[in-house]
Amino acid sequence: MERLAVPRRPVLTSPAGTGAYVLVVLTLGAYLPSTLYPAYQRAFGIDDLTMTVVYATFALVSAPALLLFGQATDAVGARPVLRGALLVAAAGSACFVIATGTGWLLVGRAAQGLALGAATAAASALTSLHGGRRIAPAALAGIAFVGGTAAGPVVGGLLARYAPAPEMLPFALHLGLLAIGWRLVSRLGAGAPGMTVTSGLTRWRPTKPEIPRGMRRVFVSAAAAGFLAWTVAGLFLAIIPTLLDRAGQTNPAVTGAILGLVLVCSVVTQPLVGRLRDRRAQVVGLGALLTSLALLAQTAGASTTVTLVAAVIAGAGHGLAYGGASAAVDAVTPVARKGAITGALHVAFYLGSGAPAVVVGLITLAHPLAVATTWATAAAAASVPFVAAAVVAFQRPAYPLHRVRVWWPGGRRSDGGAGRAAAAGVRERRGRAVRAHPGRGPAFLRPRTRSAGRRRVRTGR
Repeated sequence: MERLAVPRRPVLTSPAGTGAYVLVVLTLGAYLPSTLYPAYQRAFGIDDLTMTVVYATFALVSAPALLLFGQATDAVGARPVLRGALLVAAAGSACFVIATGTGWLLVGRAAQGLALGAATAAASALTSLHGGRRIAPAALAGIAFVGGTAAGPVVGGLLARYAPAPEMLPFALHLGLLAIGWRLVSRLGAGAPGMTVTSGLTRWRPTKPEIPRGMRRVFVSAAAAGFLAWTVAGLFLAIIPTLLDRAGQTNPAVTGAILGLVLVCSVVTQPLVGRLRDRRAQVVGLGALLTSLALLAQTAGASTTVTLVAAVIAGAGHGLAYGGASAAVDAVTPVARKGAITGALHVAFYLGSGAPAVVVGLITLAHPLAVATTWATAAAAASVPFVAAAVVAFQRPAYPLHRVRVWWPGGRRSDGGAGRAAAAGVRERRGRAVRAHPGRGPAFLRPRTRSAGRRRVRTGR
């Protein structure tokens, strides 16, 4: 028989492709200014504290916006939320195009943070519809988020070096990318998968970050590891461009390449989390972050070569620590609370990206930026061993649940001996296997066994 070819929708116009595109474009726009901060300081006469506040405004607005709009998709659907986020992001880019002072920069960064915080849940819901085999649906949103973050400083640096009007052109082009995103979201239609309201919510309520008592230790340790990972990334994106500029590296393309390298290495190492397991990936990643922080504390951006090496190590550590923390929390999160718990975890990530930069800015009131960076990186490095110890202590490795059929007299062997017998014996035990399984999670969240003396063997009927 001759098979009929089923027409396939292009990847970009599918719901998952649209969600990934929106995430990439919003994060790209949020990190376009990273390589332009030294130019803004010279043009507007901005001090170091104000510039760190301008950078951190994005993260400090994104965190509450994520909680405020977390359940908006369930109440009104994804299309209105994504359209509103694209409009707000366009307003933020327009502020950078017409910026004549610090106020415009602050408003633009706040708009960018509000847009990304509002769109994260809706775009992630669309990427979860991805049916490809090469990339897991859960990993697509993370790759899009980090990929857009990496592309922002690279594109901004290249345009600032080789294109006219470096303070305006990147954001004008970003407005065009946002227009494409609007068209993609509109073409999906109200009846497309992921665009309809299926939760039954009649009112939109802010997401309340409630963590179940049984998983709080896992959540806190994972949130701390992710906080440190984004702290290192935030220090690179906020502080390193100015330090390199003052050390004589005035080429924004080189600066953008160094910043983008951090996130590119993160994307490359995140697939290794599955092989290393959640806890081991976080510990290895924290070790790499400690090495990178030590290099930054020693040079404070004075050497381009050392900063480049620190960027590669920081990117590898960021991917393992951030990816491992997300996987550890996801493994023990109840399905009914996945949205609220994931939102609370991302709040920790956003705060890690922005809060330490503000601390560095406050230290610059009494000390130079290089000294403030050294102190901040040294403090972050000192906290790494404590976070690693918490990860090891609170995130216990889980082993798969093996089911062994027991033959009962009177039953058919094909049924495991059960047949018509009322009681079919099934033994379950924990063993050291490497395959994923539904019972994966910390030991204190597993069902209690009836016989603790037989290596957690439970007989179920």
